[in-house]
Amino acid sequence: MSEGWDPADPGILRLPSGRLVRGRGLRRPLPEGRFPQFSVCLLGREPEPVAWESRWLRWPDFRLPADRGAARALLEEVWARAADERVEVACTGGRGRTGTALACLAVLDGVSPDEAVGFVRRHYHPGAVETPWQRRYVLRFGESG
Repeated sequence: MSEGWDPADPGILRLPSGRLVRGRGLRRPLPEGRFPQFSVCLLGREPEPVAWESRWLRWPDFRLPADRGAARALLEEVWARAADERVEVACTGGRGRTGTALACLAVLDGVSPDEAVGFVRRHYHPGAVETPWQRRYVLRFGESG
């Protein structure tokens, strides 16, 4: 089992199961300390390569994922890998798309879809999940599982 994130590090969300996931805004410098072992970039265009395993999910700013089936499969993979790996979810600012993805991870972890956005706002960032359609996406994500 790999050593995970330090729960005290900025941007770390602890899910109810104890899994830790780092949310990050790519416009800010990479935090000091450990690199992720796996990351997902939620961007409208393909990101620059990184030194660790990563995947790109086409997700334009202030919008929803271009392919909802691929988004669900990738978020399920992130949730599973967070059990014993350092995983990161990132978008440009680290709030809207990242917050939405973290709320979906909370749903996968057993948080009610009705409470997932509030959970992420309390435990990750108060401005997470920026648009009404992102909030609806989290609710529907819970229904589609």
